[in-house]
Amino acid sequence: MISILIILYIITSGLAFLGVIFYGARPSRSLSWLFTIIFMPFIGVIFYLLFGINRRKIKFFKLKQTYKRRLYDSQHHKSNNHRPFEKFVSNKKDKLATLLSNNNKYLPYDGNHVEVLQDGTSTFSSIFKAIKNAKNFIHIQYYILEEGELMDELFSLFKEKIEQGVEIRMMYDAIGSFDWKRKSIKRFKSIGITICTSMPMRFGSFIFSFNYRNHRKIVIIDGVIGFTGGFNLTDKYIKSISKMGIWEDTHLKIEGPSVESLHKVFIKDYYFASKEDILLDSKYLPKQEIHGDSIVQIVASGPDSDYAAIMQQYIMLINLAHDFICIANPYFIPSSQVLTALKIAALSGVRVQILLPEQSDSVTARYSMRSYFEEIMQAGVQIYLKKDNFLHSKLVFIDGEILSVGSGNFDNRSFDHNFETNALIYDSNLAREVHQVFTDDCEASVRLEFDQFIKRPVQDKFFERIARFLSPLL
Repeated sequence: MISILIILYIITSGLAFLGVIFYGARPSRSLSWLFTIIFMPFIGVIFYLLFGINRRKIKFFKLKQTYKRRLYDSQHHKSNNHRPFEKFVSNKKDKLATLLSNNNKYLPYDGNHVEVLQDGTSTFSSIFKAIKNAKNFIHIQYYILEEGELMDELFSLFKEKIEQGVEIRMMYDAIGSFDWKRKSIKRFKSIGITICTSMPMRFGSFIFSFNYRNHRKIVIIDGVIGFTGGFNLTDKYIKSISKMGIWEDTHLKIEGPSVESLHKVFIKDYYFASKEDILLDSKYLPKQEIHGDSIVQIVASGPDSDYAAIMQQYIMLINLAHDFICIANPYFIPSSQVLTALKIAALSGVRVQILLPEQSDSVTARYSMRSYFEEIMQAGVQIYLKKDNFLHSKLVFIDGEILSVGSGNFDNRSFDHNFETNALIYDSNLAREVHQVFTDDCEASVRLEFDQFIKRPVQDKFFERIARFLSPLL
C-alpha cells in the first residue's frame, strides 16, 4: 500500500511539476508552486489543481466553454445602433482606448451620462429606484448576494415588478454567495424570478473551476440603465456588522450607448450559465439614446481571455500619467509588472498616491500588501491607510482626465483568475469630482512615513515576507 502511494505521489507531483515549469506565467509564482508541491505531499498537488493551473496556456485545462465564449465575442461584440468614439484629441486617451479595444473587444462610446455613487445608502437607493421604474426587464449579477435588509427590500421590489409583468433574471457566484440560503433562493424563484449561478460548483468540474470566480457586479434596467462597480448586495455597506465598520465603495450609474457594452457582458455570462440564448433577441438590446457627454469604455477580463485586460489597463494608466496617479483598492498585491510601472512613475516625478484600508478581511492579504510598502515608498509613492471603515473601492485615475471604476483589484486573482468588469471614463469633470473625494479621504487617513515604517517590529517583517511568498498563490 505504501509503495503504491509513493508511486502515485511521484507521478502526480511530476506532472504538476512539469505543468509549473512549462506553463508557469511568472517565475515568482512558479517558484512558490514548486515549493508547495515539493514540501506538501499530495496536498500541494491538489492546491495546484485548484488554484495554480494556467488556463491561458494549458489547453487541456481550459474552461469547458472557453472556445464558445470566444466565438460568442466574435459574433456579438459589435453594436448595431451607435458608432464608437474615434476622435480623441489626447494621444494618451487614444492609446489607452486602442489597447482596450484590442485586448477585450469593447469600444469607447460617447453620449453617456455617468453618476458616481460613493456610499451604500445612495448606491442602493439609486439602484432600487431604477428597479421600481423598470418597464420590461431587470438583469442582476453579483459576486455576493447576502441575507439582510437589502435582500428583503429587493425581494419586495421584485415581487411588485413580477406582478407588473417585468422579467427578472439574477446571477450569482457560488463561492461569493455561499451564505445565500437555499430557502431564500427558492423564495425568489417562487414568485417567477429566473436565478442561475455564473460559476457553479458541480461534481466533475469542481476541481477545475473552483478557483475561477465571477467577481462582476452588474445591474441592467430595460437595457438603458446600467450599474457597475465594487458594491455587492450585502448589509455591510449600510451598517456596521463587524469590527471593520461600514464598508465603503464606489459604484457607477450609466445611461447611454455604453450600457449596451455592459449588458453584453451580462448576456454572455448568462448565456453560459443558463444555456439560454433568449437574451440575444433585439428586445433586450434596445436602441441607445444620447444622455450626456461622457465617453465610457467597458473593460471585461477573465480566465477565458487571451490577455489579462484588467492588468494591462492598470499598467497603461500608470505609464500614461504625466502629473499624478491616484489608486484606491482593498487588495493591493501588485504583479511584478505593475510594481515596476509604479516605481518608474514615482521615480520619474509623477505623484503617486495609494489609499488602502488599515484593516483587511484577510490576514494573509494584509501582510502581503504591507510587504510592498517599503520598496514603493522608497521610490516616492505616498501610502495612506484609511481607518474606522473598510475601504473596498477599486479606483484608478490619472492627471484629472481618465477615471476607472469597477470590480478589479490589484492582485493576481483579479488579473488572472476572476471574471472582472471595469468602466473606464474619459471625463475630466468626473475625474476631478472623484479626485476631491479621494483627497478628502487621504487627509482623514494616516499617511505612512518611510522612516517610521522601516522600524516596524521584526515579527511583522517576518510575517510580511511569508505572506509575500504566498501572494502569487492568492
